[in-house]
Amino acid sequence: MKISSESALSQMMKEWRHHLHAHPETAFEEIATSDFVASRLEEMGLNVSRNIAKTGVVATLSTGDGPSIALRADMDALNMDEHTNVAHRSTHAGKMHGCGHDGHMSMLLGAAQYLSEHKNFKGTVHFIFQPAEENEGGGRVMVEEGLFDKFPAQAVFGMHNWPEMPAGTMAMKAGPLMAACDTIELKVMGKGGHGAMPHLGIDPVVISAEIILALQTISSRVFNPQDAVVVSVTQVNGGHTWNVIPEEVVMRGTVRSFRPEVREQLEGTIRRIVDGVCAAHGATCDLKYMSGYPATINDEEQTQICAKAASRVVGTDKVDLNPIASMGAEDFAYMLQAKPGCYVWLGTGGIPGGCLLHNPGFDFNDDVLHIGASYWIALVEEILGS
Repeated sequence: MKISSESALSQMMKEWRHHLHAHPETAFEEIATSDFVASRLEEMGLNVSRNIAKTGVVATLSTGDGPSIALRADMDALNMDEHTNVAHRSTHAGKMHGCGHDGHMSMLLGAAQYLSEHKNFKGTVHFIFQPAEENEGGGRVMVEEGLFDKFPAQAVFGMHNWPEMPAGTMAMKAGPLMAACDTIELKVMGKGGHGAMPHLGIDPVVISAEIILALQTISSRVFNPQDAVVVSVTQVNGGHTWNVIPEEVVMRGTVRSFRPEVREQLEGTIRRIVDGVCAAHGATCDLKYMSGYPATINDEEQTQICAKAASRVVGTDKVDLNPIASMGAEDFAYMLQAKPGCYVWLGTGGIPGGCLLHNPGFDFNDDVLHIGASYWIALVEEILGS
């Protein structure tokens, strides 16, 4: 089944999307967003549960005995100012839907609307509207609060808009699709002194520079080059004036990887390099290694099912089954750790004025709303079709 781009449901999804875009709310503060989503779902006659992971919403549609699956959309916006001139631009200063979660919610609502009217499947569908995807791990919180105990599902599925792909295309692959994301903070402690007499001190600035360069050997000399690893130092802070060598330098950065076995070794590898460089110069270092989102790893069988559903909607020639995995991170990974499933990308690129995710000029492409909703419906029919 495909929803027409000219249908009343497509127009409704567009109206929902514009409302949500104009009223963005950030992690665990999606109160009005949650109210809006829950109200629409209740109007459809679905059984709606609220306050899961604070602001999360889960709606259930059951047509009797049969398998149970879960479909997930994220709800939160970003802490950034919007620089578009669209009529539905953000009305909340410092907050905007710069990642397209407004579109994600609208497409899943559209699928729920269609499925609640037609009920052309046998089993149960849980529609998960998750808070706090952006850095705060709302997916993890939902799982820890017993999401799949309260709403049992054999598999779970997610989707994200992807402006780098042409509108109306889709992509998915078995195995890692998005990276694990960890954070490092290093405090290099030396001995301060006069900038004209560096031999009397221990310069943490020079040592920090050596550490930054040494960390780059991890991806090229420590791990197999085919095991993609990124270590990026993104902040370097030290010193207060031009002629004083500081006592310490603080650096922060991000560590990305795909394979769990590689991720497990990264902290120890970074510590060994940092401690070695510091010891060579008589300095010390305090390293904090903070684990973030795990890698988003798709199940083989569920990916094949998603590929069939996507092909029904956009055509086989527009489905990429081997996209280049992204070093971006996604907390849907926690749900995939709990249940087999698949995360897919929906191409949204090519619109005038369009741009990449997390850009102040971003606006979701309304022309793909019917495609995303149709994919959800096709997926339900593929798995639960009677």
